[in-house]
Amino acid sequence: MSEPLRPPDRAVPAGRGVMAPDPRRGGGAATPSFAVPADAGAGLPGTPAPLAIGPRTFAWGTRTFVVGILNVTPDSFSGDGLLGAGGDPVAAALVLARRMVDEGADLLDVGGESSRPGHAAVDAAAEAGRVVPVIRALGEALPGVPLSVDTTKPSVADAAVEAGAHLINDVWGVAEDDGLARVAAERGVPLVVMHNRAEARYTALMAEIMADLQRALERAVRAGVPWEHLIVDPGFGFGKAPAHNLALLRELAALRLLGRPVLLGTSRKSTLGRVLDLPPDERVEATIATTVLGVAAGVDLVRVHDVRSNVRAARMADAVVRGWRPPGWEGDR
Repeated sequence: MSEPLRPPDRAVPAGRGVMAPDPRRGGGAATPSFAVPADAGAGLPGTPAPLAIGPRTFAWGTRTFVVGILNVTPDSFSGDGLLGAGGDPVAAALVLARRMVDEGADLLDVGGESSRPGHAAVDAAAEAGRVVPVIRALGEALPGVPLSVDTTKPSVADAAVEAGAHLINDVWGVAEDDGLARVAAERGVPLVVMHNRAEARYTALMAEIMADLQRALERAVRAGVPWEHLIVDPGFGFGKAPAHNLALLRELAALRLLGRPVLLGTSRKSTLGRVLDLPPDERVEATIATTVLGVAAGVDLVRVHDVRSNVRAARMADAVVRGWRPPGWEGDR
């Protein structure tokens, strides 16, 4: 007569906290399972590997990085367009850039065409004429600061990288055209793919944002951009009604499942004004609130106009959420 099977709580120990397989019980060892191929990654959520963007390496997960916005436009929705004030836009950009770096900006994002609804379209030559001189001047004056170009046009992106930009920020990253991804691949620079739609039409908001971004990531990889060079932006305020934007903020943490660093850009946007009934230049506190919510959800970069206040808010939130500590900290002793 065969020996009766041991009950589960009497399985043979195989080591610390592990039970030896007992084929008589039909356990895990008796059931075939898949193994990860030798040339494949784990494919599991986790902290992305550090990424070099120009002169600086960004160690994701250590703290939240702050991106300062430089709009070389006459018609920015936030009223900060450097062409609207007259004078020399390159000189004005240098003054603003130095101030942002002094206030703690980790990266500067230069754009030459407004993305606000109803903005005046700018052709590629005119847009390049705005951003290229600014990027070149910033690279010479602030060689240790990574620079990004915010554009939808491959020729502008290519000219900007040639002038010294280290990152391409594509606000139509989910579009079928892979032109910007091909520039990023050819130039060897990282790429931000942002979610956007022509209409705020959704059946399942977060599921569709995630699916659109996943397809965009796959398209960029097919175009030759290394997976490790990709950053995602959920596109707060782009192709979304105010209710969609608020729901997006509530569900931000889901973006971590894409396995890439997350950039959040809420600064001074219209949803903040709708909630508080305030004009763009009075939306600083609202922006700070969304920055802190973003840090709590695990975003890696926040793109802002008001650098000093958002840096301070992000550092405080990082101290709680990520365990960040300032140099020389002795508060844990």
